[in-house]
Amino acid sequence: MSTMPLLLRSCCVVLLQVSAAFVASAAEARPEPVQGNEPMPPAQMLDFNAYVESVRQQFNIPGIAVAIVKDGKIVFEKGYGVRKIGGDAPVDEHTMFAIASNTKAFTAASLSILADEGKLSLDDRVVDHLPGFRMSDPYITREMRVRDLLAHRSGLGLGAGDLLFWPATTYSTREVVERLRDVPIKNGFRDRYAYDNILFGVAQLVIETVSGMSYEQFLRARVIGPLGMSETRFNSDYVKPGDNVATGHALFDFKDLKPVAPLTWSNVAGAGGLYSSVHDMSKWMRVQLDGGVIEGSGDTAKRLFSEKRQREMWSVITPIPIPKPAVPELAAAVPNFLGYGEGWQLSDYRGQKLVWHTGGWPGMVSRLTLVPSKKLGVIVLTNQEIGAAFNAVTLRVLDAYLEAPKTDWVAAYAAAVAKAKGDADESWKKHLAARDAASKPSLPLAKYAGTYRDAWYGDVVISSSGKGLQLQFAKTAQLLGDLEPWQHDTFIVRWRDRSLNADAFLTFALDPDGKIVDARMQAISPLTDFSFDFQDLRLVPAKSADGGKE
Repeated sequence: MSTMPLLLRSCCVVLLQVSAAFVASAAEARPEPVQGNEPMPPAQMLDFNAYVESVRQQFNIPGIAVAIVKDGKIVFEKGYGVRKIGGDAPVDEHTMFAIASNTKAFTAASLSILADEGKLSLDDRVVDHLPGFRMSDPYITREMRVRDLLAHRSGLGLGAGDLLFWPATTYSTREVVERLRDVPIKNGFRDRYAYDNILFGVAQLVIETVSGMSYEQFLRARVIGPLGMSETRFNSDYVKPGDNVATGHALFDFKDLKPVAPLTWSNVAGAGGLYSSVHDMSKWMRVQLDGGVIEGSGDTAKRLFSEKRQREMWSVITPIPIPKPAVPELAAAVPNFLGYGEGWQLSDYRGQKLVWHTGGWPGMVSRLTLVPSKKLGVIVLTNQEIGAAFNAVTLRVLDAYLEAPKTDWVAAYAAAVAKAKGDADESWKKHLAARDAASKPSLPLAKYAGTYRDAWYGDVVISSSGKGLQLQFAKTAQLLGDLEPWQHDTFIVRWRDRSLNADAFLTFALDPDGKIVDARMQAISPLTDFSFDFQDLRLVPAKSADGGKE
């Protein structure tokens, strides 16, 4: 996750999203008619097509799709730009994008369906459904409830365990969950907010265990099918030949926009696997805004989930500190409250409660926003990795329907992006200034080669060749990189896949006799996505880890 790190781009991280998520926009362009169904959007939307094009140009986005739901009707749905740079296939309202962490609300809804049927309670202990479930703290293991899986308050650090499935690994969902027992705890249980993905994999297993169906089968039978979401796929493996699907794009080395290969997140799909179109996501927004009702009314209404369950999904479980705005232009949109419910982010904007989420994927980011009091929903899907675009579009729509003054959201987001890049450049200058370029590694390069083992990830192999050292994460084909000496016993890992934007420092610790004790990693750039949780690895030579046995 990178290129404006998934922090800025996809934004599973609410802290950055709120400070860089509510910003300002482009110059007004000539009015154009809006496409959609009655009732028409308000007058402030008449230049919306030109506005979205200005967003696309400012942030270098090949394609954007937008849909708006109001009072139970789709009032606007349209695509802009192309599915892939260099191609001429247009994005339209039926183009499918990876919706990433917007999948989390589908996982929460699935648990709610099972709760409505009396097959589980959100207050059940996880171990009551998954007896083998283990966290690295026995108290947390015993007290973790199903609801806790959805609320980012487990005690895990930001993005903890993500390397078990991001980039794509060969671990199964069950193997990922089993390895959770060794993922380090950073905070107190229910002590504070720290965004995670891995516990939604646990939630996925709970759904499968209780329902007797795979997660994909459950979604298809109980959610996607009943809502008629024919343009929704479980993950990229389910994309069919001829499907109207966007290609993701990233700024390789933070500068050159190119297509990226699709990622299959088959092992922890409950955290972010789905592909969908704005047309299909409009159906999802409508059932949410209708309190879970699919059709009908009163006692005869056909429901996806109960009104009670929706209230709980939309209630704050984990408060989130409100950060300072990243740039002054963001100040007007800083919320008065911020929190996380069950698979949903919760805040306010211009006096109205928002229920929303974002999603970040290699090459694609998205945002879905609901204003329940106004029966209003907005979905923005993009095929580039910068969250500034979906935020600028979303806030323009909200301002129009809330009858707020027009704000230059594009300009404000551009300022936030520029500041983030400037901060990253300054960080790199500090590393350069602190470097002892004349220093040499303590050992011959071949001595650093070998298999290193981390308790929760597994093996990382460093091998030596005539061209130097290379590093390979054993379960992650994409994490193959070359080591270049930086200073002393610190190297830089340069990943061969330059779309990752996740180069890292690798530092070896030696004992008094010059023997390698362990190696630690940390991302170099503050723009690197948080899901590259290198900092949680403790790589021990395999012989030491196994008591002398390789």
